[in-house]
Amino acid sequence: CPAPADLRPSNGTRVCAQLYTDNSPYYEQCCSGDVLVVPPNSDVPYMPRGWSGTASSLVVGTRCELTVWSRSAKRGKSKRFGA
Repeated sequence: CPAPADLRPSNGTRVCAQLYTDNSPYYEQCCSGDVLVVPPNSDVPYMPRGWSGTASSLVVGTRCELTVWSRSAKRGKSKRFGA
């Protein structure tokens, strides 16, 4: 997985988090598959099409916090992740 401080796309802009579809008990195989990039100050009450229930690993950038909910539209239980 990338280090939290290394979350930057090729154009150099800042990224707050990256979610991945594939995970593994072996560290070198974590953070693979499709990637969902979360820009800073995003407020997304619904996961993009095809992403609901598919994220299996994530990395949160430095000075960022990612809050996820168990149900759509920011309902249900929530969990916060930081770097």
